[in-house]
Amino acid sequence: MSSQDRTGSRRARVIPIAGLAIVGALALSGCTAENKNGWLPGARDTTNHTAGIIDLWVNTWITVMIIGLITWGLIIWCIIAYRRRKGATGFPRQTSYNLPLEVFYVLVPLFMVFVFFHFTDIEQKSIMAKVDNPDVTVDVRAKQWSWDFNYMAGNDVKESVYDVGTQAELDGKPFDKSTLPTLYLPVNRTVQLDLNARDVVHSFWVPAFLTKLDVIPGKTNVMSLTPTALGEYDGKCAELCGEYHSEMLFNVKVVTQAEFDAHLKSLQDKGQAGTLGNAYDRNPNLNSNTKQD
Repeated sequence: MSSQDRTGSRRARVIPIAGLAIVGALALSGCTAENKNGWLPGARDTTNHTAGIIDLWVNTWITVMIIGLITWGLIIWCIIAYRRRKGATGFPRQTSYNLPLEVFYVLVPLFMVFVFFHFTDIEQKSIMAKVDNPDVTVDVRAKQWSWDFNYMAGNDVKESVYDVGTQAELDGKPFDKSTLPTLYLPVNRTVQLDLNARDVVHSFWVPAFLTKLDVIPGKTNVMSLTPTALGEYDGKCAELCGEYHSEMLFNVKVVTQAEFDAHLKSLQDKGQAGTLGNAYDRNPNLNSNTKQD
């Protein structure tokens, strides 16, 4: 081999290695908070569930990327190692099957599916499990196209009060978010949200909580959480529910216990004591067994 060929060969090896080093340096330099959270809209300390959800999301992507790199590496290696050489004639020796490899290719994906399912199931159960004796219970009533909130009497709520929401009016101009229905939650207190629909299927979604749950007529879905960070968060309906679905917005305010108590008192002072139950639902035949001719 001539010196020119050896130089070209070394250059061919150095270029990919340098490229990988540059990519690695860029990846390491981009380890921001958003990267570490997998570009999810929530932070680790928003609720008692967000850290677990972020870990599940990020670790799943890391695992999938490692498997992908191994798979692509094997594909490229096979392309190079078993390429047709100069002067080769005919086909190479054919192998009809390889039982150990085929068993390996079946068992590894199945194992991955079971592992992903296991950890996903743990997170889902922790979110949807009912809390024993929660500090606050809110009956959330979805409707076309807004939300009602019933703060049920219990530990932190001495007397039931309600808040009635109205539809947002989006006309392409900035609007005052304070006019949206607002769900108040006390920080560091266990909260159970009983999700009910007055008419059609909706979906309760607070992106910062990294949790979304359908709201179905005739069925109460439960979401349990403990808000751990003060702040105001956007909420919306995530299920197409009619013409003004995009205007079915709400706020969530995580406040101190004193602010929470003051809000409940303000509702009581407005005469909004008690609850707005299913009397306003639009499903008169939902629980009826009457047979129609």
